[in-house]
Amino acid sequence: MTDYLLIALALLGVLILGTLGLVVPRLRRRPEPPLPTTEVETRAEEDLAGPPVEAPEAELSTGVLVEPPPVVEAPAPVLEVPEPTAGRLVRLRTRLSRSQNVFGKGLLGLLSRDRLDEDTWEEIEDSLITADVGVDATREIVDRLRERTRVLGTRTAGELQALLAAELVNALDPTMDRSLKTAGAEGVPAVLLVVGVNGAGKTTTCGKIARVLVADGRSVLLGAADTFRAAAADQLETWGSRVGAETVRGPEGADPASVAFDAVRRGIDTGVDTVLIDTAGRLQNKVGLMDELGKVKRVVEKHGPIDETILILDATTGQNGLEQARVFTEVVNVTGVVLTKLDGTAKGGIVIAVQRKLGIPVKLVGLGEGPDDLAPFDPAQFVDALLGTETAARDA
Repeated sequence: MTDYLLIALALLGVLILGTLGLVVPRLRRRPEPPLPTTEVETRAEEDLAGPPVEAPEAELSTGVLVEPPPVVEAPAPVLEVPEPTAGRLVRLRTRLSRSQNVFGKGLLGLLSRDRLDEDTWEEIEDSLITADVGVDATREIVDRLRERTRVLGTRTAGELQALLAAELVNALDPTMDRSLKTAGAEGVPAVLLVVGVNGAGKTTTCGKIARVLVADGRSVLLGAADTFRAAAADQLETWGSRVGAETVRGPEGADPASVAFDAVRRGIDTGVDTVLIDTAGRLQNKVGLMDELGKVKRVVEKHGPIDETILILDATTGQNGLEQARVFTEVVNVTGVVLTKLDGTAKGGIVIAVQRKLGIPVKLVGLGEGPDDLAPFDPAQFVDALLGTETAARDA
């Protein structure tokens, strides 16, 4: 009995071992689960593979080569055509006549009185002085007017107004040469140097002078020698581009004389008629003004003489502006004055004061903000506009 039990246990053990021998190898051969792909590995694979190669557009779509759209160039800016200068002062007559509250309404009203007594003549003097004619010039005008009235006897109001107009025109000295020298000689362009204090509209007026020259058939090149203000060079360049005039400029803070020299040299190379040079007005004392303008003048004159030195003067500054103007006349040889901001002021007599004090003709007057509101100055037309008379038309 014991023997049978042992044999049964032995057989059972053999069966168990056999079963384990078959199952365990199969468990060992089962594939291991794949390791998770990490973000680092993904980036590494991409780095190794290099940047993706894109197929040409033709291969991605229909196989037809698609050309890029054509580049359309911006149209060239249309150049402005400045208005002719002839007749501008007549056209701007209504703006100039805003000064009639002193000249037209005041003076002509006094001359229309039945009796011109001493008090009336004093009122006439006060009106002229208030209009910035100046004390000395006023006395001369009134003395001459009184004398002519006495010699000619009793006159009508219209005749007295004509006498006043004649005296004002005479005070403006119509014999003065008011033309601008804008044509060079022997391959060298005419050089116009523009000077004046900041605030008088110097750079803007310089741009308007360029338009005047272009309107009169001159080719112009601008020199931005006011290097203290970058805005001045930008402004001048904008004015020039409107009429096709090139602007020579330097970096901010550059030597003004160097910019002026380069401008004239460029003008010679391009064969323009006139080089217009805008200078700085930001000068604190006479010594600084003399040094800088003197240097500009010397350097530019290495190419040839300066044909015109134009002083820009603000009409609204009145007698105070004359003192500033006198400093410039002592430093450089000013040959002409451009009187700006004359519209809307009751002090049109400043033109007489400028010429009498400085001995320099007013050549252009600014009568508005428009680009072509700068007009050649004509004494008879100017007085007619101030007084509202028609002496110029009768003289013509």
